[in-house]
Amino acid sequence: MFDTLTTKVGDALRFISGKATITEKNIDDAVDAIKMALLEADVNLRVVRRFVNSTIEEAKGEKVLRSVHPGQQFVKIVHDKLASFLGDANQGLKLKGPDTLSTILMLGLQGSGKTTSSAKLALRLKKDGRKPMLIACDLVRPAAIEQLAVLGSRLNVPVYRVDGAKDSVKVYKEAVSWAKRNLIDTLIVDTTGRLQIDEPMMQELSALKNASSPDELLLVADSMTGQSAVDIAKSFDEKIGLTGVILTKFDSDTRGGAALSLKTITGKPIKFVGVGEKPEDFELFHPERMASRILGMGDIVSLVEKAQEVIGQKESLAFQKKMEKETLTLEDWLTQLQSVKKMGSLQSMLDMIPGMSGQISEQDIDNANLKSQEAIILSMTKKERANHLIIGPSRRARIARGSGTSVAEVARLLKQFEKIKNMMKKMSKMNKKTNAMQAMRQGLW
Repeated sequence: MFDTLTTKVGDALRFISGKATITEKNIDDAVDAIKMALLEADVNLRVVRRFVNSTIEEAKGEKVLRSVHPGQQFVKIVHDKLASFLGDANQGLKLKGPDTLSTILMLGLQGSGKTTSSAKLALRLKKDGRKPMLIACDLVRPAAIEQLAVLGSRLNVPVYRVDGAKDSVKVYKEAVSWAKRNLIDTLIVDTTGRLQIDEPMMQELSALKNASSPDELLLVADSMTGQSAVDIAKSFDEKIGLTGVILTKFDSDTRGGAALSLKTITGKPIKFVGVGEKPEDFELFHPERMASRILGMGDIVSLVEKAQEVIGQKESLAFQKKMEKETLTLEDWLTQLQSVKKMGSLQSMLDMIPGMSGQISEQDIDNANLKSQEAIILSMTKKERANHLIIGPSRRARIARGSGTSVAEVARLLKQFEKIKNMMKKMSKMNKKTNAMQAMRQGLW
């Protein structure tokens, strides 16, 4: 994600961040390098100019040039400027209480991922305790209704559809009646889309907006289209009005032009981003965290949140207790590997670790045999997973055949597991010592 931008901005900041003193020329050189990186990332020219002017103005003040750590102060300015251009803070959905019906209109052109994003949003709201329903009002694109129905069925979210319907306003009104009878509290309307913006589409969307009085009008835009996504957002906002934007294919966007330009040009916040094909690959957009990731500082908060969501607090505590009691088995390790897979791509998780963005490619991870580990453990018996010490030469040969790997790879996994156990044993002892020292201090104070 934003790999080239992260690398080039990172190089500029590394040059200046370690300096004990910096000059106005140092600042000019660093800002010029960042400016070129932003332009290459397809960031809107107006946005780049505004970023450069405001950064130079603040960076050349006494607060930076005469500070104790001027380089670090400059990095903070760049981070804060990026965050403000991305949108300052996350702005969640503004929906009514659960006792009143809320409506979200999903807008966008064909191919932007509108129908898939509607389903992903429904799943997220369902996890948040709401009772959403999807309404199939895209009556133009062939198979749009069927696609929404299939997605809703997979996620166990009701879908209101009228096959052969021609009037989206009529479909919406009928859906409202059904929703009230069935205690639904949130309607997500998958609206009509076209290959390009045209008058008939805007008239239909305007009629649907007037009939529904929506709480949210969310544009779904393909982040990989860069400036085109910004232009589309501007047109929709002028003709229909928007409350926010959902950027799809965010995990594949190597440039970042749309994300860095949208808020400044349209004034509308990015509320969610699609980061994969799975229904769960749908995240709240946090400008500050994204600015940190662009600067190669990682995003540990998001990584921890994702881990808690997938693994769960109970499972995490159970794993921690096994570490403390030194009873960790290959069965436990298999559970952790499977949990990591649910969290998304390994590359996206590496990007959230400070200093790791762009350092290790997905190919490198594959070469490290992380994927084959699961196959090897699954080829073991329950007794072998519970006690890896019983796995001798003949058992290793059988496991290798069953997993499609070699005896050397099985041996390597067992050796790695021993290292992991020893490392976790040391960590556990260190934690106990730290806790004991803290307890002593509290007793003394």
